[in-house]
Amino acid sequence: MLAEQSYGGHTSVHDEETAASLGLAGAPIEGPTHFSQFDPLLAILRGDRWFAHGCLSAHFQTMVVEGEEVRATVTVSGPGATGVRIDSAKADGTPVLTGTASVGPDHPETALAPRLARALSAPPDRLHVLDQLSVGQTGPGDETITVGFDDDLGEMYPFSLADKLDRITEPLDWYLPGADTPWGAPILPIEMLSVLTNAGSKHAGFVARQPSIGLFIDMEVRLLGDPVLVGRTYRIDREIVALGESRRTESYWTRTTLTDDQTDRATAEVLLHQGVFKDSWPGYPDAG
Repeated sequence: MLAEQSYGGHTSVHDEETAASLGLAGAPIEGPTHFSQFDPLLAILRGDRWFAHGCLSAHFQTMVVEGEEVRATVTVSGPGATGVRIDSAKADGTPVLTGTASVGPDHPETALAPRLARALSAPPDRLHVLDQLSVGQTGPGDETITVGFDDDLGEMYPFSLADKLDRITEPLDWYLPGADTPWGAPILPIEMLSVLTNAGSKHAGFVARQPSIGLFIDMEVRLLGDPVLVGRTYRIDREIVALGESRRTESYWTRTTLTDDQTDRATAEVLLHQGVFKDSWPGYPDAG
């Protein structure tokens, strides 16, 4: 669904030619797409509270291309456990993601908590593609977003919510138009919180040097007492909380809060760790 995605005037890693130029086996689907496989499982385990207080925290391990079969599993450690382990794997057993899921407001440690702590304890000495970013940097503070079923989500997400619902393998009734939910409106699938927080991110000033190609490494979505509703307006507040570097990427962690414009209550937080391929920026210094 992101084959036509563009930002910075060029295509993304979800385009076949762009993916091939980076040595990838194919154009991957977006990592948060897998979150929709966990919603039905976690709703069975935790009931309605999952949709208002759920937290899903995942590290993406292996890229998946369209048409590959993926299986999601949830493992409960024992009676009374407040958190569960989540895993996703391809048909041949190749791991796709691993993480944790829990229901708040009092959550146990999430899968990303130690990963973020490590990033904070070992900041990179020098960045070249992300050198214009800094820890503590915030967005403009005046961003809002409202998503209806047929709204155009822009060049970053060239599809509508209706298009997405047509493609989810196991859509829940509460996602659909006219759904009779305890909150008075249809709710957004948890994977769509990634779309809400990133659709307008280019206006936030969190920019890498261009042309360069990015990817998602880790994501945590946390609901704070209510689901995110279709047709409701939310204010978006962003902050860069850490920077990082690996052999192939430079990266940054962003915490984004969605606040219901009608109630002025924070509704959800999305913690996203995204990287930029060093090889994708023509000006990157030769490490040799």
